Amino acid sequence: MTARLDDPAVETHGLRKVFGTLVAVEGLDLTVQRGEVFGLLGPNGSGKTTTIRMLCGLLDPTSGEATVVGLRVGVHGELIRRAIGYMSQRFGLYPDLTVQENLRFYATLYGLTGRERAARVEEQLTDLRLAQRRDQLAGSLSGGWKQRLALACATSHRPQMLFLDEPTAGVDPAARRLFWQLIHDLADRGTTVMVTTHYMDEAARCGRLAFMSRGKLFAVGTADEITRHFGQPTIEDVFVSLQQNDEGALS
Repeated sequence: MTARLDDPAVETHGLRKVFGTLVAVEGLDLTVQRGEVFGLLGPNGSGKTTTIRMLCGLLDPTSGEATVVGLRVGVHGELIRRAIGYMSQRFGLYPDLTVQENLRFYATLYGLTGRERAARVEEQLTDLRLAQRRDQLAGSLSGGWKQRLALACATSHRPQMLFLDEPTAGVDPAARRLFWQLIHDLADRGTTVMVTTHYMDEAARCGRLAFMSRGKLFAVGTADEITRHFGQPTIEDVFVSLQQNDEGALS
């Protein structure tokens, strides 16, 4: 099956995931357009990571429907995984390989060989500003450099869609700012990005946001639209109010 370029990057209808008695995601209806930098926000346990994992084809939904770049989740899982990039806080870099060796390894995993692979590795070293670190062992990099290398590895195959699950957790503010410059560089070249984050300054860098709480979608829109919807002065206040609601429900 071939995805059409006019399909939304992500479209879900009634998407649901249950683990035993726990409803992790309930009735999710969401559309993300091509080329967006889209933020998925919510307190811990709100269903963000479960949603991302379903959209990446790593978890099968309990019910409902979802497409990613025009491909059906639960049906075209392998095709989805070839069309997307996925990066989490614990992306699997190989610490005993150099920066360049990690890039070559992941490029090979994504099917690049020979001159095409060599050219792509050099391109990634330049675009992600890693050239000065090409011969450094990945295990000796700081957190910010590791995340930059992980982003390069996740995009070796020029994915149509990039999922980032808490990618900058524990990274210093300067490294986070540069990381977001790189994300917007990718978006400017046509890659759709969905990112989960707890940092409200990062949320402000997204074109649109979706807020989840206790597995349900509460609001979707720009930062201004969402603050008006909740009657709160800032996105951070919205986040805190949802977090307090979640904690109250559990007490």
